[in-house]
Amino acid sequence: MTTQAGVNLASISRNCTRLLAELHGGELCAVIKADGYGHGMVSCAEAALAGGATWLAVAGMGEARELVADGEFEDLEAPLLLLGPICSDDLEEAIVHGFDIVVWSEQYIAHIAQLAAMMELKARVHVKLDSGMGRFGTRDAQAATRIAQAAAAAPSLELVGLMTHFATADELEDAFFDEQLERFTSWVTPLKEAYPEVIVHAANSAATLRDRRAHFDMVRCGIAIYGMDPFGKDPAEQDLEPAMEVGSHVAAVKLCKVGESAGYGRRFTAEHDTYIGVVPIGYGDGWRRGLSNNADVLVNGHRHPLVGTVSMDSITVDLGADPAAEQLLGLPVVLIGYQGEERITAEEVAGRLGTISYEIACGLTRRLERRYCRDGEQCRDE
Repeated sequence: MTTQAGVNLASISRNCTRLLAELHGGELCAVIKADGYGHGMVSCAEAALAGGATWLAVAGMGEARELVADGEFEDLEAPLLLLGPICSDDLEEAIVHGFDIVVWSEQYIAHIAQLAAMMELKARVHVKLDSGMGRFGTRDAQAATRIAQAAAAAPSLELVGLMTHFATADELEDAFFDEQLERFTSWVTPLKEAYPEVIVHAANSAATLRDRRAHFDMVRCGIAIYGMDPFGKDPAEQDLEPAMEVGSHVAAVKLCKVGESAGYGRRFTAEHDTYIGVVPIGYGDGWRRGLSNNADVLVNGHRHPLVGTVSMDSITVDLGADPAAEQLLGLPVVLIGYQGEERITAEEVAGRLGTISYEIACGLTRRLERRYCRDGEQCRDE
């Protein structure tokens, strides 16, 4: 039995189908950057497309290369949107492959047009308005309009999309979302009238579930397709199925007497005799050191507290004072997922650390083996 992350690809497909049901005819772009939010980019791309997604999105050319290098995607038919900036050295390759490029500078759009013309190809571009995120994109709506018009007019360019990104869609009481939506809608409406074939897209997972006004022609969903709640609560409230479970096993059990300790720094000292289980997972696998004395795991269908300091390769768990704890040796341990009637979500782990579930999933390292399954198959060793 090894320490693994099991990923149910059928859950990803169903999450995509569930999100499409919100759209009433719009398209779903599955965001698979950061190795599919830690779930595995290639396998998750296949599952998302099987669930009805018609676009894929990654951060940049490095991830795009990894995707098309896989045999399944060598002749990728779904459009692939490169969300981040593309350096000059990668731009030619992006154009050759027909990847969709995000633009927000008049100088940049002119450079792309010139390069594509020299290659006798058409570059596919999406113009990004910074409606309030404060990162990539131009804040100047008039400049964004000029860029869109230039893209539509240039023979070597194809104006494919008009886009923005929300800063506070996951904060349900925050009014800035409405301000951004109004700013983007005011800019994009006349352009959509002028170029009716262009794809308008703005919504991330939170905006997709929050407000239909943000759906436009397509939504770009990341965290929700993996079955995690973009609002940081319970995925079940959004009818989402967490696709990933993280598990290990009890590799050792030992009696810890009063005054004895476990782990670096002696951050746990027994106040009474108890049995300690040692579980082979640690921050080298992405199980964060901030969970020291600050998390639960599931063993034999029951919660047990993680005690002591999270090491690079192991954690220690308080199994209780009953000598029967020795019989737990070798049993499965669930760190994220279900066991019996109990469950631990990525959102719970994130809450312990004061962060978001995105960081929990993305932070799981490649040392943690990913094992893929579909309904009825075993995702992890038991």
